[in-house]
Amino acid sequence: MPDFTMPSLGADMDRGTVTEWLVKPGDRVRRGDIVAVVETEKSDIEVECFADGVVDALLVEPGVSVPVGAPLARLGPEPGTEAAPAGPAPAKPAEPGAVPSGRPAEAEAAPPAAALPPRPGGLREQPARPAARADRTATPLVRRLAEEKGLDLGSVHGTGHAGRVVRADVERATRPSERLRASPLARRLAAELGVDLAQVEGTGALGAVRADDVRAAAAGRPPRSAAKRVAGSERPKSEDEAADRAADRAADRAADRAAAMRRAIGRLMARSKREIPHYYLGTTIDMSTALTWLRERNRESPVPRRILPAAMLLRAGALGAREVPELNGHWLDDAFVPADRVDLGVVTALRGGGLATPTLRGADRLALADLMAALKDLLVRARTGRLRGSELGDATITVTDLGDQGVESVTGVIFPPQVALLGFGRIVERPWAVDGLLGVRPVVTATLAADHRASDGGTGARLLAAVDRLLQHPEEL
Repeated sequence: MPDFTMPSLGADMDRGTVTEWLVKPGDRVRRGDIVAVVETEKSDIEVECFADGVVDALLVEPGVSVPVGAPLARLGPEPGTEAAPAGPAPAKPAEPGAVPSGRPAEAEAAPPAAALPPRPGGLREQPARPAARADRTATPLVRRLAEEKGLDLGSVHGTGHAGRVVRADVERATRPSERLRASPLARRLAAELGVDLAQVEGTGALGAVRADDVRAAAAGRPPRSAAKRVAGSERPKSEDEAADRAADRAADRAADRAAAMRRAIGRLMARSKREIPHYYLGTTIDMSTALTWLRERNRESPVPRRILPAAMLLRAGALGAREVPELNGHWLDDAFVPADRVDLGVVTALRGGGLATPTLRGADRLALADLMAALKDLLVRARTGRLRGSELGDATITVTDLGDQGVESVTGVIFPPQVALLGFGRIVERPWAVDGLLGVRPVVTATLAADHRASDGGTGARLLAAVDRLLQHPEEL
């Protein structure tokens, strides 16, 4: 079997650092299992396994930086799996419903890789996975933890993405009284400062431990929201100084991460402006029909299923890109390679500064409500540093929406090897003439940055016109 290698988690990534292994030699892994956490210049990414097998060896120690494509771990076949014969075996008729020994029935139903439609850049669409069982909706680390505690994963309610059982679920099921809720930043700081999270009083939602709580614990003081302070508990000055130095080191590391992210973004954007001949278009879209339809729809929907205007804009952009395929794909080897679906990159501002661009896979095939749910989940995890490797890179077109920042218009820079970027500003009320009558209407400015090597202004105008038309008929979204 091929080695598990450092994945490319974006066009601007050339190296990564393994910060944590979630498996060990001898562990069985399945395609889609999270096996490691990789630190890039932008954030920590959960990396998924690409095949079923057994971990033979971990080739890179945590903390070591390696280039993209470098082997990280060696995978071997699962026990009982025999190597394929050198030549074709004589075929014999199989009884209906029969399954060859040593292979699960679900494997027989999977189509051969060669029959799958190719994706841009030579990648192939992966076959749909069968319905996941409880043991397939957890990482190897979580499965091993459940086994050690004698816990049946099938009885555990998963709170992770798509019902995945995470470590906190197992801990909660076996020790319900113990508080283990903590933000990713709080967990990272706790490890750096040597703070036991189980001993920290959380001040976040549902008692979650926040980064400020960890800093307070490291400094030997109660969290700000504590109802009372413990009297007579001053720590020795030397301990306070040590805690301050540890906090300073953590702050320095955060500053270094922010600077590295800024450099990575700068390199990618400089490459884009240097290599891509941009052209720019813009239009103003009347949003009154779309917003009226959205208000009526949300009035009849439960709060968790209500739609934000931003989701409508992204859905219109995805459908528009499907209508104008000349702008949906990649520029590779001096030629444009169209994509067979719209994988929508969503520019996301991170809390600590900088940007991430997670990808909504198959955004043109998602219903509006499903797109809204996927977008909400993706943005929350992007801003808490819990994105997965499969959710980064390979977007076929990107959308940036700065309306929530008060910006009325945005002129973007294309993410190579893509050939277009859509921008949306804030929805504002402006004087607007309809059938010769002047009134005030909500409008939004939509802009397009496109690659002149792949298309011309007329093609870009068709995309903006499609977005406008779709927003005038929101029931089609």
